[in-house]
Order: sequence, then structure tokens, then C-alpha cells
Amino acid sequence: MPAAGYGEAMASLLRPALFLDRDGVLNVDRGYVARPQDFQWVPGAREAVVRFNQMGWWVFVVTNQSGIAFGYYTEADMHAVHAHMVAELSAAGGRIDEIYYSLSHPHAPLEPYRRTSLNRKPGPGMLLKAMAEYPVDRDRSLLVGDKATDLAAAEAAGVRAALFTGGNLDVFLDWAIASS
Repeated sequence: MPAAGYGEAMASLLRPALFLDRDGVLNVDRGYVARPQDFQWVPGAREAVVRFNQMGWWVFVVTNQSGIAFGYYTEADMHAVHAHMVAELSAAGGRIDEIYYSLSHPHAPLEPYRRTSLNRKPGPGMLLKAMAEYPVDRDRSLLVGDKATDLAAAEAAGVRAALFTGGNLDVFLDWAIASS
């Protein structure tokens, strides 16, 4: 049986999380971004991440990467893009606490990736995994995505969501800071 006050102590460790889709939210969506040199930051994306880091939020990337399942690029290519993204963000004073990705697609031509998965958005798997691995305050957390599948994943995970349709991400997230 936990000691008295255990629940309060655990609750004090909880922090809100900012869940960010990658393509279309952090970087300009040019189809399948498979090379670091093709990665172009959305205006205000780095600044938004830095600001949420400074506010004490967890920052997670949750991204479907079905281009691998279709053979357009490899897992190594994806990791190179992510390493580039993390390095550039670090140079700007920010960090991503974890990158969660789904490689599966139910109609993938490559057998190892052909499956239905709760990790593939609109499934909530990536968000649920982050919340199982980190002390996340679900009620104060936010997912920002650019597609209905992103919003559906957030809803299924019990996290509020915002649809980003372009512009400056940092400016777009002003209201989230005010409401946290």
C-alpha cells in the first residue's frame, strides 16, 4: 500500500505535454521528406518548441511515416531527418523529449509494414505510449496536427487538440499558453 501523500507527490511530477505532428506542423509538408536537406522548418516552429521547453512542458513528436512502408525511403533516412531536426532545434536552444513514429500502413506494399496498428494515427498509440513513459498531465496537454487523423488520435487519447492550417506556429500557439 502506498504511503500517505504518495498520490500528491506523483501528481506534483506531472507536466503538460505538447504533442506535435511532424510534416505540416514542424516542417513544410512536401510529400515524403526523406533527406535532411529537404527538411524546411515551418515559421515559428523552433520558437514554439523553445517556448514550451522553457514553460516546463514535455515536447513530443508523433508522426506517421508510411513512406517507409511504401518503399519511398528507409528507416535510416527517417532517423537522419530526425537527427537533423533535433540538432537544429538544439542549436536554437530547444529540445524534443521523444520522437514517436509509426511505420505501418494497412495497404503497404512492403510486407513487414503491412498491418493495422493503434500507433498509426488516427490511433492513439503514440500518445498513450508517451503518457505511459513520462509523467504527463493529460488534462493540460495539447496535440497540434494538420490533419483530421491527428485530431482523432488526440481525442482517442483524451488530449485536447488544435488544427494547424499554416502560418507561424509560435503565434498560433499563443492561446495554448494563455489557457494552461
